[in-house]
Amino acid sequence: MKREVLIKFGQKVREERDRLGLSQEELAGRAGVHRTYVGMIERAEKNITLINIEKFAKALGLSLNEITKL
Repeated sequence: MKREVLIKFGQKVREERDRLGLSQEELAGRAGVHRTYVGMIERAEKNITLINIEKFAKALGLSLNEITKL
């Protein structure tokens, strides 16, 4: 169950990043995180913190509600 939410969140981040035409590196720059971290989130390899969820939401132009609607 825990892993499933990470997979769904990672898919959401990738879909939104692709929708905006951003590379992982560009998203990382906007969010203030390392480029490899974006890939690890998209592949559900990391358990993302609430602080970083907020960074990703802002970088993707989404609200917290929108980015967590899985």
